[in-house]
Amino acid sequence: MNRPTGGDDARPHVVVINRWREHYADYHRYLDHSTHRVTYISTEVGLGSVPAAATDTVLVDATDDLPQARAALAELVRRHGEPHRIVALKEDDLLVGAQLREEWDVPGHRPADLLRFRDKFLMGRAIEAAGLPVPAFAEVTGPQSVLDFAGEHGWPVVLKPRIGSSSAGVVVVDGPAGIALTDEPMLVQAFNPHPIHHVDGVFTGAEMACLKVSRYVNTCLGFRTGSFLGSVEVDDPAVIDAVRAAATDFLRALTDQPTPLHLEVFFDGETCTFLEVGARAGGSEIPFIWRDLHGYDLMRAAFDLQLGREPQQPPAVASGEVGGWLLIPAPAARPCRITEVTSMVGATPGPYAEALLGVGEVLPEADAYYEHVGGRFRFRGATSAEVEKALEETARGFRVSAEPVERVGAR
Repeated sequence: MNRPTGGDDARPHVVVINRWREHYADYHRYLDHSTHRVTYISTEVGLGSVPAAATDTVLVDATDDLPQARAALAELVRRHGEPHRIVALKEDDLLVGAQLREEWDVPGHRPADLLRFRDKFLMGRAIEAAGLPVPAFAEVTGPQSVLDFAGEHGWPVVLKPRIGSSSAGVVVVDGPAGIALTDEPMLVQAFNPHPIHHVDGVFTGAEMACLKVSRYVNTCLGFRTGSFLGSVEVDDPAVIDAVRAAATDFLRALTDQPTPLHLEVFFDGETCTFLEVGARAGGSEIPFIWRDLHGYDLMRAAFDLQLGREPQQPPAVASGEVGGWLLIPAPAARPCRITEVTSMVGATPGPYAEALLGVGEVLPEADAYYEHVGGRFRFRGATSAEVEKALEETARGFRVSAEPVERVGAR
């Protein structure tokens, strides 16, 4: 492959794949854009978080479309020389970034390094092989394989894509009539009724460098069907210790390399059962709460690791505050124009921050699913109970409505 060198510009060329409009990642703070040629492969919606100091940007319709991303990178290479590093922080973009690194012989994760964190079948097999608790699961080869699995493990069962995010394509099936398969590779899993907790932080390859345990209020799957989704950080030391120990075992079963993590587990009060994990910083409001309350930037840690740098150390003294967040579903099929919205900042109890569109603004049909919603709220308090009360009051009091608009191409 012909590899231009970028002329006389000796600054390292770093390519960032981005789809966020919101500043989930403060790229300009993570890397000096004057000492590096920092170029971006972005959707049009994602231009909102591309720094003004970027050397160049090439637009794509979807950052997880490998042919589009490949063509965009080739154009950036033609203009600025071969890449020294390729950064992709969004879960759906991890494999695209890894594939492009492999094609351009750029240091960092290859697809084989990340498949255990993207393919839920391989993920489950690794956990199972380590002798750790995971719901029974099997590869779906057709409707009969689902019937056979349910015959052994009972109804309901969960059907999900082997590779996916944000609960897209996930369904709970109560009986044979509910089986509906697609052409994409699928997994069937025994239904677990226990509360789902998520674990966010950084794994060193052996231990947790930093970690927070949170409990979902409602579920990610329920959010797909119209329920609000919330999360409250846990302040019970016994729960935190139990989940930390299990999370460490789960990560050790999957990798011996440093990685950011967003892990989901079922917790019945005593035992943690594995659900799934991503080798990336948590989404929704998690990066903001960590920066605001805990003095640590999970996105920067993920960025540093992809650049081959040591991530920052967590603060020596914790603030002691408990955080939480709330997402309200889109009020109409996206894209839609907001016709009414109620600010909740200032309510008692209520959020300390919110991200809302104003009346007349358009909620785009964008792929960053938990970013482009009816309302996003962040909470802080002295206890989990205090935060959960504020979250639930906000969910009850918030109002948003919208009208459909013509679909646009940008994603």
